[in-house]
Amino acid sequence: MKIYHNPRCSKSRKGLQYLEEKGCTFEVVKYLDEGISETELAELIAKSGKSPFDFVRQHEQQYKDEFKGKILSDEEWIKVLVKNPRLLHRPIIVNGDKAVLGNPPENIDAVL
Repeated sequence: MKIYHNPRCSKSRKGLQYLEEKGCTFEVVKYLDEGISETELAELIAKSGKSPFDFVRQHEQQYKDEFKGKILSDEEWIKVLVKNPRLLHRPIIVNGDKAVLGNPPENIDAVL
């Protein structure tokens, strides 16, 4: 199991804490520091059953300034998220062939 985590984000920290409280073994991926590839992100999104746009933090100022109202393909949104990882919702928890956005933390139960 992996958690794509931003230590500076309270919601991401809550997701990490939720996994710890459940006694899960997992790898922490600090995607802001380590980066994330288009292929890796596309795989995560596919495992979630959601669209790339569902992973965009639409309340971020950068989204409002640069992307709000734009019609982009799924591939284009993936490129945007890879180039602008702060726009990526977090945490993302992956377990095998399933992935989920861990906000709220109870969502994580779907992949446990």
